[in-house]
Amino acid sequence: MSRAELRRLVEEQQQRLEAAGLVAGGTVAVRLPPSLGCIVAMLSGWRAGAQVVLLDYRLTTHEVGKAVARLAPQLVVEPVADVSGTLRGFFEVDTRVTPLRGGRPASTEHVLLQLSSGSTGPSKVIGRTAGSLLAEIDRYGRLEGFPRRGERTVVLASIVHVLGLVGGLLYGLASGAQVVLPRRQTVDGILKAVAAGSEPTTILGVPSQAAVLAAAQTPPQLPQLRRMITGGELVKAAVRDRFIQGYGAELGVMYGMTEVGVIATDLAGATRPGLTPAPGMRVRVEDGEILLGLPATPYVGLADPSRYVDGWLRTKDAGSFDEATGLLTVHGRLDSQVSIGGLKVDLSEIEASISALPGVTDAVVVHGTGIEAFVTVTEQAAFDGLAACLATRLAPYKRPRSLNLLPELPRTATGKPVRNTEILRAAVRSAAAV
Repeated sequence: MSRAELRRLVEEQQQRLEAAGLVAGGTVAVRLPPSLGCIVAMLSGWRAGAQVVLLDYRLTTHEVGKAVARLAPQLVVEPVADVSGTLRGFFEVDTRVTPLRGGRPASTEHVLLQLSSGSTGPSKVIGRTAGSLLAEIDRYGRLEGFPRRGERTVVLASIVHVLGLVGGLLYGLASGAQVVLPRRQTVDGILKAVAAGSEPTTILGVPSQAAVLAAAQTPPQLPQLRRMITGGELVKAAVRDRFIQGYGAELGVMYGMTEVGVIATDLAGATRPGLTPAPGMRVRVEDGEILLGLPATPYVGLADPSRYVDGWLRTKDAGSFDEATGLLTVHGRLDSQVSIGGLKVDLSEIEASISALPGVTDAVVVHGTGIEAFVTVTEQAAFDGLAACLATRLAPYKRPRSLNLLPELPRTATGKPVRNTEILRAAVRSAAAV
């Protein structure tokens, strides 16, 4: 699609929004799957001078109702008919605009409101100003190796979440790099999207998508594929090696948050596990915690007042700086540290130990009544021998009290493993019932 055609569609949608009552300073929620309709609705809301609330289309009716009650948008743009398809990367949808009773105009200068992933607890309302989004787009433009005009970005990360939205869609529109949404996010669908153009191509996604591509038995030759860049969580070394060997392309990583976007990167996969802070980001480590320098709090409404103090946002991520290289290493969540019998235990260490065992494909470790592990494996024998393997690798007080087998781990809309104990236990009960 050309820019001229996109502008025409945005102008038409803007007229529909304004006819429904939207004015500058108003609020509009967009609840659409990745689609041209979603992009047009979001851009038209901004053109009208409104605050845009992005809601993931995969939310249930109950979850949407809670979000609408919490955020009180004046209008909602949603599909005319229900959409489905877990591996769809792009949808064709007809949209409708519905005025909402009790909707309120924007109370802050934020142009974008999003809900955090909620992987460890209740979602937070996160606001981004125009200046914040433009600053992040600028950071991407200053990253050596990120796609430029004349190149292509195949975006697998959802465009209603920060990586796909800013790193894929908005940066592509600003830089002139071509943005490609594959119709299906299967291995075949992704590789067809890469092969459809001869320009240098970068895949932008999450580690679970890199693992799917790395598992392909005989990947085709794709000389235009320069690299894949992932965000969200660490990529396992075995996945990284298989991807590089299979495609002859680099596998880079980014560390970021919904609150600010990209923070630090290793786009070529050359400094693992260290990352270089993105240009313009103020990053420091205090008492083992990563802190970010921001002009204002990114949170809207009720929030923990200790998260943002004196211009610094506490990320709750553990990290360290290498003074010699200036590289930042992210060690995991600080809230993954628990006390067992008076001894400090890092759940991420246990998780890494389990993930490294032969036959284990994924693992999540949480602390409920005790340490609990939830795993997926390639075969039953790997699970049967799990306790014995851990007995030789972990001290008794670090070993999980329960080991739970799942066909797949519950994940958030952004692909992160869910770390809510009750949700994980419910998944085990559901799997047992099946």
